[in-house]
Amino acid sequence: MSTVLIAGGGLAGMAAAAALGGAGFEVDLFESRPFLGGRATSYPLGDENIDNCQHILLRCCVNLLDFYRRMGVGGRIRFYREFYFIEPGGRISVLRRGRLPAPFHFTGSFLGLKCLARADKLGIARALAALRRERLHRNDLDRISMLDWLLQKRQTPRAIDRFWRQVLVSAVNEDLDRMAAVHGFKVLWLGFVARSDSYEMGIPAVPLGDLYSTEAWRRLPNVRIHLRAAVERIDAEGFVVAGERRTAERYICALPFERLEAVGLPAPRFEHSPITGVHLWFDREITTLPHATLLDRTMQWMFNKDRGRYLQLVVSASRDLTNLSRAEIVDLAIGDLRLFFPRVLEANLVKAHVIKEMRATFSAAPDTEALRPPAQSATPNVFLAGDWTRTGWPATMEGAVRSGYIAAEAVAKAAGRAERFLLPDIA
Repeated sequence: MSTVLIAGGGLAGMAAAAALGGAGFEVDLFESRPFLGGRATSYPLGDENIDNCQHILLRCCVNLLDFYRRMGVGGRIRFYREFYFIEPGGRISVLRRGRLPAPFHFTGSFLGLKCLARADKLGIARALAALRRERLHRNDLDRISMLDWLLQKRQTPRAIDRFWRQVLVSAVNEDLDRMAAVHGFKVLWLGFVARSDSYEMGIPAVPLGDLYSTEAWRRLPNVRIHLRAAVERIDAEGFVVAGERRTAERYICALPFERLEAVGLPAPRFEHSPITGVHLWFDREITTLPHATLLDRTMQWMFNKDRGRYLQLVVSASRDLTNLSRAEIVDLAIGDLRLFFPRVLEANLVKAHVIKEMRATFSAAPDTEALRPPAQSATPNVFLAGDWTRTGWPATMEGAVRSGYIAAEAVAKAAGRAERFLLPDIA
């Protein structure tokens, strides 16, 4: 029976473990923290578990959905068919698919968006048509920023701020002027253009940590999870864990890229992009909306976590919040919410919690793709996984799972087995 050791219990490491375990490999996964999930996890705060930040997926995230299926938790993802755009003052616009086939499925609701003017909509429509033409033919999309491309397409300032930025910054976790256009194209094509249902937004109905619970791993008895077990070194001879040498036939490093040098592996020179999550509990219902994108303010997205009383706000690429105190961020969040939800003016804030993920993802900047390593490392029996590896996707949960599956396929191939774990993109 082929044996594999995996360092790192984030989505990349777990995906590799689930794929290989399901194919009959004997797998040991080592995670330094007392819980799994990496940057997509939850932990206790008082008498409840909270997510470190709200994570979402779209229907086009086929490998992430496959991983949830392997874990037996696919039914714990709740999908929504509407995107709510709220302007300061409270006016709501809704984007949902209609009866027309892709790529025209948004036509009716898009034309009805009150947050955009006619010139904005015409410009967006032209740009989406150009995206369909250019996505397979331009060879400079990794070298220019998404903002460069949008300006080439003569997008209006309102279209950039209220449509492109709201959709893409949250998806890629990078500002438009720092985001390689290739990543914006990937999100827009697969999530909004290629298929009429691919935009549907999935939100876990349980804390993220519940998706990878001990109960879920019982489905794969040949996968053994070792928590509070930091891998100190990785080389051709195996792992060093708590000073003890652990060996197997093959090894996968699924650690964050900034941890590689500490374990003896060469590390790519990426920058980080932060995410800030703001958790607010009120003494009354603030909104009945399940979620919304908040226009023209610092807070970008709102998620209704519990009957309108517990709201989670997310700011992606949140460099402007880095030097603010948590109290200042809470004040900023409350100030923003008052512009969208009048009930905040009468409500009392019961408690608040701010989570700054300073190393949330690698920065998907221009000229970065060539730096992303493949699954095979320079050491024949050591393989790499992580959303920062060469997955064809930006740093998303889908990208992380893809990396785990790609590494698992490389391990299987090295073991003389032709296994296919990675599912192709929808288009």
